[in-house]
Amino acid sequence: MMIVNALGGLENPNLRLGRPRGGPADTHDPLIDARSIADARTSGLTAVNVTLGYVAGDEDPYPYTLRTLEAWERIVRDRPADLIRVDRAGDIMRAHDEDKLGVIYGFQNAAQIGNEPDRVETFADLGVRVVQLTYNGANALGDGAMAGENRGLSDLGRAVVERLNGRAIMVDLSHSGERTCLDAIAASRAPVSINHTGCRALCDLPRNKSDAELRGVAEGGGFVGIYFMPFLTLDGRASANDVVAHIEHAVNVCGEDHVGIGTDGPVTSIDDLEAFAGYLAEENAHRTRSGIAAKGEGADIYPFVINLRGVEQFRKLAAMLAERGHREARIEKILGGNFLRFARDVWGD
Repeated sequence: MMIVNALGGLENPNLRLGRPRGGPADTHDPLIDARSIADARTSGLTAVNVTLGYVAGDEDPYPYTLRTLEAWERIVRDRPADLIRVDRAGDIMRAHDEDKLGVIYGFQNAAQIGNEPDRVETFADLGVRVVQLTYNGANALGDGAMAGENRGLSDLGRAVVERLNGRAIMVDLSHSGERTCLDAIAASRAPVSINHTGCRALCDLPRNKSDAELRGVAEGGGFVGIYFMPFLTLDGRASANDVVAHIEHAVNVCGEDHVGIGTDGPVTSIDDLEAFAGYLAEENAHRTRSGIAAKGEGADIYPFVINLRGVEQFRKLAAMLAERGHREARIEKILGGNFLRFARDVWGD
């Protein structure tokens, strides 16, 4: 089965533990090692949209993003037996056929574009295939999910969407505020995506999307990925059953041809959850101080679904969907086929 994670990672999160913020874990070099590559391959993963570039922080977004692109180019170049950079949908198929991992370069913020839409051309030439318009806060393009004004897409945002369409780059509306999301759906000439989200009808948190947003993406031919994140329940203790419930709701709203997965996490599991608790508390405090945390995060809330992680996560999800009566063809769409279809529509073969 082809498995495509619309937003995930290839890093080994255990390498972060014990490292202070501002140290190697927070530089532009991804924390990838032999174990994380082996785990991803063992899981059956075919391709993953990895976050690179500026998301939040004190660094100048544009040069920081260029450095992360250089780092990922080096990682892919140095591992030709394992990794393929994905530029078009056909590269996902090639990764599947050659038993390799397809790496999709994606942004989780467009702040690095600044006030210069021409930078879209630079990023496209460097291999970026997905651009998320906002993170949790506002930027010059529009408002994120935690921006209380909910002002919608700016004129600059519309110009950037036009440039992204022109270079066949996916417009990702994850983390966006509702008005920004709906405005971008209307503005885009190409199908758009929400690569990692939950359903607000099941859990009323800002990071989740309303039925109107989900339906708008699907009606335009786009893609919605459900995450394995705490925002699936109000108490933050989401389980695998909650992931299934949100997938089923999204299918009911969008149709089975428009729903997939965007876990928002790596394949490699945290080995020592007790040690991770200290890192989590520090990370949550930093995010809160920086104003980038979302409602539903917490110092004692894992940023993953505790019983749907590690190398068996995709197979377990497939089995749970089958137990719920979903036929094999639908499961294959959810785990990868729908993203591939969407990629063909936006990127071409």
